[in-house]
Amino acid sequence: MNIYHITYAPTIKEVYLHFWSCNFACQGCIRKKALDDIHLKYRAPAKRHLPPTLLSLEEVTETLKKLAVKKIIYMGGEPTVDNKLSRLLELTHDKLHAYNILLTNGFISPPLEDIDEVCLGLKAYDDKLHLDFTGKSNEKVLANFVNFYQAGVRLRAESILIPGYIDSQEIENMAKFIASIDPNIPYRIDAYIPVPRSRWRKTASGEVDKAVSVAKKYLHNVSCLKGNEKIKHKVVKIV
Repeated sequence: MNIYHITYAPTIKEVYLHFWSCNFACQGCIRKKALDDIHLKYRAPAKRHLPPTLLSLEEVTETLKKLAVKKIIYMGGEPTVDNKLSRLLELTHDKLHAYNILLTNGFISPPLEDIDEVCLGLKAYDDKLHLDFTGKSNEKVLANFVNFYQAGVRLRAESILIPGYIDSQEIENMAKFIASIDPNIPYRIDAYIPVPRSRWRKTASGEVDKAVSVAKKYLHNVSCLKGNEKIKHKVVKIV
């Protein structure tokens, strides 16, 4: 598989599976800063020229069996590029009775039978901007967002607010798009955290507040992360 890192929050019984490969080349990818879970006290610095050791399906399932699990969050890189993802989702549903949450960029629409919730990271509504930031058009992303909703899967969205680039106007465009499908879909706006060789500064708290206010004109459930929040639950490294 493409899983290289597993972390766990014991008090809430949540497992976080980190996938290595990705079909986007986002300029602001947090893994350019650190490869480990951002909630860990110590995070290994990113060394892109040294791919990590990848775990087999058997290694992942055996590791999960040793943990008390309620929820499993499948996160990036991009989980949907892994051709064994569906099998892992099936096993964790059937054997562990886990609630499976997929964090995805939405470029690929996987089988949804064993996915309980999808959190889709909307990078940009403007296709040229999306192409510049990720290297890919957002045509499939927007179409798959609609498909996820119509399939009845629980759906939410997230976007990163980047000063002077993916700004409040672009957040407003994405909020309008989401609202055109269902204004009750939850939407979270995250402050940008600068990564090495980034051309953008950190998003200011007031800029996040402004973007949230704009999005709330269209959506009923808007939240944010400003980057200074305290960790609610201790996260430990398993692999």
